[in-house]
Amino acid sequence: MCKNEKMVEIKQIGKLMWKIEKTGKMNIPVVILASEELIEAMKTDSTLNQAVNMSMLPGVLKNVVVLSDAHQGYGACIGGVVAYDLNEGVISPGEIGYDINCSVRLLKTNLKKQDIMKKQKETTEALYRKIPSGVGRGSRFNLTKEELKKILKGGAKYMVEKGYGIKEDYINTEEKGNMKQANPDKVSERAMKRGIGQLGTIGAGNHFIEVQYVDEIFDEKTAKKLGIEKNQAIIMIHCGSRGLGHQVASDYIKKMEQEYGFKNLPDRELINAPIKSKLGEDYFEAMCAAANFAFANKQLITFWIREEMKYLFPKSEINVIYDVCHNIAKFEKHKINGKIQEVCVHRKGATRSFDRQPVIIPGSMGTASYILVGTDKSDELAFGSTVHGAGRVRSRSYAIKNLKGEKIKEKLNKEGIEIKAGSWKSLAEEAPEVYKDIEEVVNVVDELGISKKVARLKPLIVVKG
Repeated sequence: MCKNEKMVEIKQIGKLMWKIEKTGKMNIPVVILASEELIEAMKTDSTLNQAVNMSMLPGVLKNVVVLSDAHQGYGACIGGVVAYDLNEGVISPGEIGYDINCSVRLLKTNLKKQDIMKKQKETTEALYRKIPSGVGRGSRFNLTKEELKKILKGGAKYMVEKGYGIKEDYINTEEKGNMKQANPDKVSERAMKRGIGQLGTIGAGNHFIEVQYVDEIFDEKTAKKLGIEKNQAIIMIHCGSRGLGHQVASDYIKKMEQEYGFKNLPDRELINAPIKSKLGEDYFEAMCAAANFAFANKQLITFWIREEMKYLFPKSEINVIYDVCHNIAKFEKHKINGKIQEVCVHRKGATRSFDRQPVIIPGSMGTASYILVGTDKSDELAFGSTVHGAGRVRSRSYAIKNLKGEKIKEKLNKEGIEIKAGSWKSLAEEAPEVYKDIEEVVNVVDELGISKKVARLKPLIVVKG
């Protein structure tokens, strides 16, 4: 990644809290929630400059929030949160991300670590075979265009109504698995063509299915409410809206460029439209439809995981703990300058963290992941948000050039982790060495109180594209 091209002045305003004051064309300051070590990592790329650019867009409120896992992204930093006034503000695809509703679903089982260990290789092969992964790898699930439109409208709820799951699956999902403002008519034919053969697939990049176990519990009371205990087998699904969501972002970025041009933009990648404009409303409705595709995608994957685990472990029971987004825009009420106000919150590589809501934070491949719980403090400091993962410190091109997938697999196997991936390249790209320390990232949000640790999970099986 490129180095921070313009050194910004950062001052410490509290323990684990830093600030870039409003200067020049900035409309609001930037607040960074991180340790000194993580701040130093942000200085090696354009994270902080991108946050400053985000503060220059119209109608932006209070401050830009940069979370402890933040790193450089397209236009806006990944691990950034921003809120807009509904009348004066804008909606920006670059501040949401190309993989709309990239998100994490966590499943609990009635199995123990030792049950998985007895059939570890067999389970790895079965899940890899059952759940298509990798770039362009298609689904076995055939859809008509009309059915796809119903999925874009109904999300996970529609899939359950069609027999692919149980009611509790979508109940335990952000927005109950259905963004109601979705309008399939705002999704292009090209986007639908890209998505029609991808339902039930995880894709490539940092997407995965992991079979994990509960290694440590920090909050016994909350863990009990969630139905988790030590050594329990847990399954994590991390994926998004696949080619459909990517195309929705591309389509509307192009439309916004044609409609508004790049005048007064600090970075052309922050192209946007007023929230109240026809184009802004169209993009939001299309984004919601793509988000519903992602919810439905994880619902079908959940159904297939249940099928495969039932075959391998006939007495297995699998239920959704929670499913939470980290690339999304939402209309929510937050306290701004002492008053409750409805705003448009953009979370890019950031997870909603409302009070008592489960928060799921995956680590890098082969490292620990975390279950946390949201707090009221997150509303005060981060528009009800927290981190979404470990956050990269090295690019994929660096990883491919300097790391070997074969060596990574060998290392993970020695640690008792079975892994199956589409290529050695994909393993190299997602090596633990190219990510921040998940312990450091999670400790920051726990200590600040924007989300609190409930349990640590460790991997037994990793399935990747």
